[in-house]
Amino acid sequence: MQSLQVVLAIVRKDLRRELRTKEVVLSTFVFAVLVLVIFNFTLPASRDTVLELAPGILWVAFTFSGVLGLDRTFASEKENRSLDGLMLAPVDRSAIYFGKLASNLVLMLLSDALLLPLFGILYNFNMATELPFPAFMTFLLVVLLGTLAYAAVGTILAAIAANTTMREVLLPLLLFPIAVPVVIGAAESTRILFQQDPLASPWPWIRVLAVFALVFIVLAWLTFEYVLEE
Repeated sequence: MQSLQVVLAIVRKDLRRELRTKEVVLSTFVFAVLVLVIFNFTLPASRDTVLELAPGILWVAFTFSGVLGLDRTFASEKENRSLDGLMLAPVDRSAIYFGKLASNLVLMLLSDALLLPLFGILYNFNMATELPFPAFMTFLLVVLLGTLAYAAVGTILAAIAANTTMREVLLPLLLFPIAVPVVIGAAESTRILFQQDPLASPWPWIRVLAVFALVFIVLAWLTFEYVLEE
């Protein structure tokens, strides 16, 4: 019960700070918009090309912008030394991880929700109307699982990078190679859904996302206490 209270307290604190500063959502959203706009000007205008390449571009935007928010996960805690106070709380230290994971997930999903309508406008692809309802709901599941898996591994790696003097450089170097299977699974399942290919199913890739999300969460839960003590 105490661990749940710590998780909720961390989420409330992080979201309250974000509502006040709007630092994470704005920075990730602006960076993702820049990625989409650059690719939009370089892609041919044919619809087939858009359906083939746009899913990968969408997840590149999610991935590279998400690292900006993950970089701030423990930065403020270290700067204000509030992480030391959290570590002194008489609860399982994994509660700190789950609190940070939950707040990162909420902020990243909020940035995704702001980005998807702009993606539809730039690439002339309204997902809500052009996809059948089951395919659209499956796409939302892909976004949720892909973001969860990315946030799960990114949160633990942000804790590792926060203990170094090169946090901004180390986090992307650690995160991007490990997150490659997540990005590939999310992009492939999105491509299949966008193209509405009757001979291909997105569910094998969706199961890959679910497995990676579970594995990352369990590994982080088992190792987070040792990461904090280093």
